[in-house]
Amino acid sequence: MLQIALTSILVDDQDKAEAFYTDVLGFRKKQDFPVGGARWLTVVTPGAENGTELLLEPLGYDFARSYQKALYDAGIPCTTFASEEVQAEYDQLKARGVVFRVEPTRMEGMPTIAVFEDTCGNLVQMFEAL
Repeated sequence: MLQIALTSILVDDQDKAEAFYTDVLGFRKKQDFPVGGARWLTVVTPGAENGTELLLEPLGYDFARSYQKALYDAGIPCTTFASEEVQAEYDQLKARGVVFRVEPTRMEGMPTIAVFEDTCGNLVQMFEAL
């Protein structure tokens, strides 16, 4: 059976992304080594260091920049994170200066969601399981 071991998010600046994803969101850096003119930089969920890694991947191609911008301009999150309590997470992140596009919202039969900007050119959604 296949397992998801790594996924990536395009970022416009790896240093800024590292600071946001670790210092603000609370992920832990797992791997960081040079690859060409960039870095192989991954973060993981604290306490799940052997779980799925998120690669903070630099925008190396014009088509990647266009794709990232198109998603952002359309208000489409590029990835989604789970939270046990979206409202509590929202309050903490808002206090840390995170800009939200969608405040915690729940529609009938759907999980509570919120959408925030990651400072690196992306919108990220978080959801709370029903």
